[in-house]
Amino acid sequence: MMTEPHTLKTIRIHPTDNVIIALKDLSAGERLSAGEISIVLKEPVKPGHKIALISISAFDKVIKYGHVIGHATGDIQPGEWVHSHNLATDLSGELSYTFKPGTREAGPESASMPGFMGYRRSDGRVGIRNDIWVINTVGCVNSSAERIARICNERFGGKGIDGVYTFAHPYGCSQLGDDLGLTRRILAGLMRNPNAGGILLMGLGCENNQMEELLEIAGNPDPARLRRFYSQKVGDEIEAGIEAVGELYEIVKNDRRVECPFSDLVIGLNCGGSDGFSGISANPLLGQLSDRLSAWGGIPVLTEVPEMFGAEQQLMNRARDRRTFEELVAMINGFKQYFIRHHQPVYENPSPGNKEGGLTTLEEKSLGAIQKGGSAPVAQILDYGVGVDLSRRGGLALINSPGNDGVSTTAQVASGAALMIFTTGRGTPLGTPVPTVKVSSNSAIYHQKPHWIDFNAGALLDGEVSMPELTRRFIDYLVAVASGEKRTNNEINDYREIAIWKEGVTL
Repeated sequence: MMTEPHTLKTIRIHPTDNVIIALKDLSAGERLSAGEISIVLKEPVKPGHKIALISISAFDKVIKYGHVIGHATGDIQPGEWVHSHNLATDLSGELSYTFKPGTREAGPESASMPGFMGYRRSDGRVGIRNDIWVINTVGCVNSSAERIARICNERFGGKGIDGVYTFAHPYGCSQLGDDLGLTRRILAGLMRNPNAGGILLMGLGCENNQMEELLEIAGNPDPARLRRFYSQKVGDEIEAGIEAVGELYEIVKNDRRVECPFSDLVIGLNCGGSDGFSGISANPLLGQLSDRLSAWGGIPVLTEVPEMFGAEQQLMNRARDRRTFEELVAMINGFKQYFIRHHQPVYENPSPGNKEGGLTTLEEKSLGAIQKGGSAPVAQILDYGVGVDLSRRGGLALINSPGNDGVSTTAQVASGAALMIFTTGRGTPLGTPVPTVKVSSNSAIYHQKPHWIDFNAGALLDGEVSMPELTRRFIDYLVAVASGEKRTNNEINDYREIAIWKEGVTL
């Protein structure tokens, strides 16, 4: 990985790689070099795409990040573009894995831990916003919940609390078995998130997702900070909702920020709209953060299980103990079985946008995606919608969830992330219920979409800054966001969505 500023046309990520990556638009005939190797480019290549550094014969392995990302489907000459036309995945179905403890790479040098001003809740969790959330048990009351939140936000937002928000979803009615369980776990997790100083739980009354079961899963939240009702059992549900939020406001407005160590943060790390630079700039930046947060005793949270396929052994090598290793193996192979049950190939990834940005195989995408986890130990494996175990601090928490941006980020917030960081090479306006820092892998999308992107990791590719300095600036920025001194674009634009995983029967 790049650690110092540069003015290169291409980059060779690892000394054993047999491909290099274009850092800008390149024309046929340009002479390129990597160490002692010099080649002439045989065709135009776009930024983020791969170029053969040496001769690669048909069926030989293509190496990037120092690892295999697939095999050549034909002979490839030095200077040729390497992509879907001549590179294919090696992935298939389930695999057997070996526990290899002690093979984790060394993390960055330790740095002094910063503090921030946060909201310490009665159960020990720490939030970075003081909101009131209207959680609806069923999609039938989405519009009512949105109206209540809008009126109350205008009335109370910014007056001792950060805001009043709700998160529409279509579920809770006509769901059975696993689907109903998934919906309940996510809603229960949202109720536990430390950014919510108060909760209004709002239902219709006849739905399968009844409140008593939901509250039990949520751990029976503090009754002083909870109000609830079924719309069928009150006169005017809008008036009832406004009155309930008003009661919560009188309590929540008295909460105050206190000084907290950075280690109190649970931070979700995610990516979407990735390109060929994501695994070189933005994701390694998150890896630097993850290593520091883990070393300080915090909890970085990683998910998108299908985007671990092809790179899972690296994560397994970092398992803190055999139990964690076995749980991770079960999660990986269980998710592969999920694909197989639905008669889908496990390697149907990257997306069309990923491919346009230079990613070819799932191995390549996964090896870039797990850069977000740095070299931190894997400390806990969580089922979908299950909260992080605060007793297992100082390492990655991996969540069983799909790679879909909305579903995976929602799972992280439901597991307790008070702050989300989302890397992207192509851009996305997606927001989550918590402050969501968008980090661009390249400067072009940062300048094109300043109303989406909060921080530019592309400065590393441009040669403007070293990785250590970029990391320092990034952590300073996160401290300001966590302390309420800065707002993220999703907060400014009021982009706050959730998406719940569905895999079962609807009546």
